[in-house]
Amino acid sequence: MRIKNLNMIYSRKYGFLLLAGCLLVLTGCDRDRRNPGWDYFPDMFYSNAYETYSPNEILPGGTSMLVPVEGTIPREMIPFQYGASLEERTRAGRELTNPLEADQAAITSGKQLYGIYCASCHGEKGDGSGYLVTGGMYPYPVRTLVSAEMAVRPDGEIYHTVTRGFGVMGAHGAQVRPEERWQIVLFIKAELQNK
Repeated sequence: MRIKNLNMIYSRKYGFLLLAGCLLVLTGCDRDRRNPGWDYFPDMFYSNAYETYSPNEILPGGTSMLVPVEGTIPREMIPFQYGASLEERTRAGRELTNPLEADQAAITSGKQLYGIYCASCHGEKGDGSGYLVTGGMYPYPVRTLVSAEMAVRPDGEIYHTVTRGFGVMGAHGAQVRPEERWQIVLFIKAELQNK
């Protein structure tokens, strides 16, 4: 009899604790306009930083969104001074020269970058038979990089084409950094066209 009474006391005690816990959870996590409930890491949830277009009495103009200082550019983002036209591509071919030495390290890096950015369309051998073309996913013919015409094309024109795109080829200037573009040009000239 005594064991039965103890079980009943324990079951009531634990039942009461379970009920109290459920009520605490249900009421403690309530979020309405007057009672926000609990927030973990409130300093991250409620940011002290100004929102982009919010008023700011400290900065000139009274807004927190400022225009960059005139004449400045982001770090490592030198603007490309040539437009996307055929005339601009020809001008780039006359005026731009590859600043990199054609050493094995630069050519090897260019080969890696070519495999990442170019081979899917132009093919591993540069003959225009990349897997996007041979698989029928790209309906337009892709220019070969191993022709006599490409062998005499100036490095600056190839660099311009990679940067701005040409014809149906899209621009890769946003994906490939300037030094890497020159490495791709080195690989095309040193490896692909000499096979």
